[in-house]
Amino acid sequence: MAASALVWAGWILLGGALTVLVADLIAVRAWRPVSSAPPAGPPVSILKPLYGLEPDLYETLRTFCVQDYPQYEVVFGIQDPADPAGGVVRRLQAEYPDRDLILVVNDRLIGSNRKVCNLANIFERVRYDYLVLADADIAVGPDYVRTVTAPLADAGVGIVTCLYRGIAYGGVWSRLGSLFIQDWFVPSVLLARLLGQTGFAFGATIALRRDALLAIGGFPALASHLADDYEIGARTRALGLRTLLSPYVVNTAVAEPTLSDLWTHQLRWLRTIRLVNPAGYAASVFSFALPVAAIGGALVGSAQAVACMFLALALRLMLHWHTSRRLGAHPQWRLWPAADLLLLALWLTGFLGRRVRWRNQRLNVSADGSIKSE
Repeated sequence: MAASALVWAGWILLGGALTVLVADLIAVRAWRPVSSAPPAGPPVSILKPLYGLEPDLYETLRTFCVQDYPQYEVVFGIQDPADPAGGVVRRLQAEYPDRDLILVVNDRLIGSNRKVCNLANIFERVRYDYLVLADADIAVGPDYVRTVTAPLADAGVGIVTCLYRGIAYGGVWSRLGSLFIQDWFVPSVLLARLLGQTGFAFGATIALRRDALLAIGGFPALASHLADDYEIGARTRALGLRTLLSPYVVNTAVAEPTLSDLWTHQLRWLRTIRLVNPAGYAASVFSFALPVAAIGGALVGSAQAVACMFLALALRLMLHWHTSRRLGAHPQWRLWPAADLLLLALWLTGFLGRRVRWRNQRLNVSADGSIKSE
């Protein structure tokens, strides 16, 4: 009886892994990144919370200063006057005196999420009703503002958010981190989109109108939540507004000097997902298709199971290739097996506890996603 149960479990793992691989391939192939930018709309305020020197911070922030858009402002925020990111902003202000670049220095805290506190301080200085929130490590092209804000003309749209490709800075750990984005995160989001699910929002970009932000309580309502981006999406959808996934893809810097840095970063991300969507997190085991298929094949131990494992390998290679092409990234043929195994280990560890580490903070996360410092 026990042996029969293991065989059934093995076939379930194999079947689930193959199904997800096929579905991911269909979703990735059906998606097309943006090809042309729409006309410009109303004036836009870009909110950029900063903390420390991200890799290539000057070049990254500069991409927001050269937008092909007639009227916009970029409002940067730091919480410590000694933060070196402030010097980068001042350099940009000197280089682009004709641009509306503002630096807010304010250490006020309204909750446990310091990034949201920074955004709340920035928000007091913004002038326009179209808002774009973008993390410090995001780099974009000159058509970015046009593309991500155009859907806001529809009053039924709550937020517009973007996928991102990881740009690795450094060695193997950074490259593995970028592969987590490319080979797991992006296909999972595109599959959810294909199935009509919109339960996502990403700090890489959230574009929304001022009235929508105020209707959900503004930044004070988000200031004690770890997944502030998810909360913005969920709360605007609760108002009956739609979440749109833009065809625009931005770049995000991935700088993980050590395995410990990579592990801490990814574990925070995965535990956040688990806590805001526990059922979806558990079901995502099949998205780690190759190691799951290998485990399933080992449990079944038949020639048919071995054939299914080789089919899973072929599909996984195809997925890596097609996702790389869609994102304009280079395939990482040598690293993706290690990325799959490491991410499965991280996923399993994500079930163990509610503590996360974010920059210099150790945080306890409640079931509703709210956080408290230890």
